[in-house]
Amino acid sequence: MKLKKMKNISSKVFNILFMAVAIFFISNHSLSENFFNEAKQKFDQKKYEDSKFLFQRNIVFNPKDAESYLFLAKIYKNEENEKEEIKNLNTTLLLDPRNEEAMHLLINYELKKSNYSKVKELKENFSSICKNLCKKLENIEKSLADIEPKNGS
Repeated sequence: MKLKKMKNISSKVFNILFMAVAIFFISNHSLSENFFNEAKQKFDQKKYEDSKFLFQRNIVFNPKDAESYLFLAKIYKNEENEKEEIKNLNTTLLLDPRNEEAMHLLINYELKKSNYSKVKELKENFSSICKNLCKKLENIEKSLADIEPKNGS
């Protein structure tokens, strides 16, 4: 009798804990979506400081959200903080290697630095993943030709 009562109590405790954990994860997921959506709105309104805070907060709840890192990279580019821009672009590509926008932004950064070998490598990757930004390949090729090392230089 006592054993049956203990099993019944254990079952109820387990169910309560399971429900609490489920509610926690569901509420966290919706919270992170709210942070992302609100951050995106702030970004679109050019309220970069508020947007940055919300994207960072979203990353706390969803550390594998490549889009948040991409938007942070754009914010840091606007702030002319190259170190943070590149860190966030690299994180975006680590989480989503097929993110053509992040790849294109990184290529533009490397072009600005005249890093021929890195641009060439990134361009190869970009050409294999591009779907929406393929038209940018021509500009990349032209820019790459402008910085190509010349023999005898």
